[in-house]
Amino acid sequence: MPPAQTHENPPWSAGADRYPQAAAQRSNTVETVLSLFARFIPQAAWSLAGCLAIGSAAPARAADSFPTRPVTMITAFAPGSGPDAVLRLVADKLGKTWNQRVIIDNKPGGGGFIAIDAAKRAAPDGYTLLQLDSEHLAALPHLYKARGFEPLKAFDPVVTLFRTPFMVAVPAASPWKNLSDLLAAAKAEPDKVNFGSWGVGSPGHLGAEQLQLATGTQMQHVPFKEVSQLYLSVGSGDVAWSFASIPSSQGAYKAGKIRYIAVAAAKRIPQLPEVPTVGEAGGPAGMEVNSFVVLLAPRGLPAAVRDKIHADVQAALAEPEIKARFETFAFETLNWPAAEIERQAQIKSAVYAELVKRKNISLD
Repeated sequence: MPPAQTHENPPWSAGADRYPQAAAQRSNTVETVLSLFARFIPQAAWSLAGCLAIGSAAPARAADSFPTRPVTMITAFAPGSGPDAVLRLVADKLGKTWNQRVIIDNKPGGGGFIAIDAAKRAAPDGYTLLQLDSEHLAALPHLYKARGFEPLKAFDPVVTLFRTPFMVAVPAASPWKNLSDLLAAAKAEPDKVNFGSWGVGSPGHLGAEQLQLATGTQMQHVPFKEVSQLYLSVGSGDVAWSFASIPSSQGAYKAGKIRYIAVAAAKRIPQLPEVPTVGEAGGPAGMEVNSFVVLLAPRGLPAAVRDKIHADVQAALAEPEIKARFETFAFETLNWPAAEIERQAQIKSAVYAELVKRKNISLD
């Protein structure tokens, strides 16, 4: 009867006492295999470690050489608008830094979705960037609830271009000398005073809704498709007032067609030191209406490429020519990392969610 097979007497040792020569050969074979493992496994481990190191270095090398071909910047803003003008200044500087063409592709309209849809189909490699403002990031999910679209789930923030405050603009011939006069007229005749904006969901629209909510007033909204038409209408008196940035309204302002009676900021701006804040002019204390403009990339952009674009854009914004232009327009540069862009958008989103709900605003 053969011996029982136990841990001490495993199956491959069966019959070793009967065939000593075969057992010895098997022993030599095992020793040879073990020797080969001992020799080659450390080499394989080092080779694997080397491959991993090379793999981890690949994104950094890709960022160092970025870009190797033209970069397209899709913008939701029309040619000639403030964000478009800034983007073209930055693109010109980047083109020289990168030694590559930087193409501006204007796709205004559709609440920003024309530009968004064009950009989100691109690869997350940094060669397609998207310019939006904080209202696209923070208000669109509340205005277009049926779409279920959240921009910051489809795109990675890359860099902030600027932030702009907004003034309260009235016709030059308006009897209102300050914001108290405007609010008194709105309270005296609910729904009679109208205000204009450059579209439903724009900073001008949502800022005015915020003002009404804070003051208990009711005014009529008149949206315009083009910013230039808005300030012509304010200047002519067809629209009683609107929020306005300096670059968008400076034509009408310099022509003497409109006046600024307040700035919706925490403090007066040096470009217009005679214009009081909303709080100083008889409105809600501390009220701010502003918008920040950013560049984004389709979700999944390598961090090293994002960081390079961020650094190069910040360097462009620091150029004297652009700094001088920003000073003229009261644009503020903000060196926010991606996480801060998302945090600031969330703060605005909470405000807009409440406004949209209370005023029953929808674009679905």
